[in-house]
Amino acid sequence: MHQLDILPLTREAFRPFGDVIEMEASAPLTINQGFALRFNDLAHVDVAAEDGATNVSLFLGTPRPVPIEIKIMERHPLGSQLFFPLQDRPWLVLVAEDVHDPRSYRAFRAGGRQGVNYARNVWHHPLLVLDPESRFLIVDRKGPGNNLEEVWLPPDRIFQLMP
Repeated sequence: MHQLDILPLTREAFRPFGDVIEMEASAPLTINQGFALRFNDLAHVDVAAEDGATNVSLFLGTPRPVPIEIKIMERHPLGSQLFFPLQDRPWLVLVAEDVHDPRSYRAFRAGGRQGVNYARNVWHHPLLVLDPESRFLIVDRKGPGNNLEEVWLPPDRIFQLMP
């Protein structure tokens, strides 16, 4: 069974798949009479296709058994999908340029202060957390149309992640 290396999550490495959301490397604006810093324009939220609207939700994630078997990938053809952790806990991000080409898969270890915004049509694995009761803020699309495509990998192409 194939095992994929897990790389640190950086803006440069993740650029083909969407945005890395983090305060580091962003220039803040001082607001609220100097009592707050605002970090603007961290992600391109893309939800307007076919009369879509913004959906803000919370996820409570549970770790999968280790080693993590990668059996399914998904993408959203009508909008982006943003995940941001609400606790300072590392988590995993798995993406692919072509779900049918094992060489195109990339795995990243995100820090607990890093989120991602999967661009429209980017293949990714559903949420992969390492700790019980991991909370995330999600910004994605709601509205008409089918915004979820899933592909179950054939048994000979299932692979593992070892966090």
